[in-house]
Amino acid sequence: MDINKIFDNNKEWVKNKLELNNDYFKDLSKGQSPEILYIGCADSRVTAEELMGVGPGEAFIHRNIANMVPNTDLSAMSVIDYALTHLKVNHVVVCGHYYCGGVKAAMQSEDLGILNPWLRNIRDVYRIHRKELNAIENEDEKYNRLVELNVQEQCVNVIKTSQYQKAFADRNVTVHGWVFDIHSGKLIDLKIDFEDKLHDIQEIYRIIS
Repeated sequence: MDINKIFDNNKEWVKNKLELNNDYFKDLSKGQSPEILYIGCADSRVTAEELMGVGPGEAFIHRNIANMVPNTDLSAMSVIDYALTHLKVNHVVVCGHYYCGGVKAAMQSEDLGILNPWLRNIRDVYRIHRKELNAIENEDEKYNRLVELNVQEQCVNVIKTSQYQKAFADRNVTVHGWVFDIHSGKLIDLKIDFEDKLHDIQEIYRIIS
């Protein structure tokens, strides 16, 4: 890729937007009120807005390796706080994708340096669900199931936060676990009942009474 080509692409993008709406950027500068907080993987093949079919201002986006929500990650926690407390989003989406490099790396016995503490969070997901995962003989199926379980556990991590619990009590904010299938381009809803999970974990993780 010619890095300078990006500026030419930007000029063409601006031109196209103004042709459709002469006030497009004026309207965009007025502020944002997205309905969705999207937490996804930083993989360059997975573009959040494109796969959801949304435009600028419609989704608040946070991406990192393997769509993680560790409670020690100030970036993820700050995004959740801002989205729920200030932007007042009504939906939180954690979206993983099949054949995720971060999940694959966590399945290997290899020293990956600075990535080790990050990938340990995924290995913790494997530990929690090892009975189910170890029963899967096909490696690709096991790999993709870990992708799904990682999404589930990161959604649980969202639910554990005080910001989510306050938002749920205030306006019934919903959490969704999705997976993007790179092979087909389809977005898959894992249909996990996170309200039920919230009630299940409240004995230990309830912060808001």
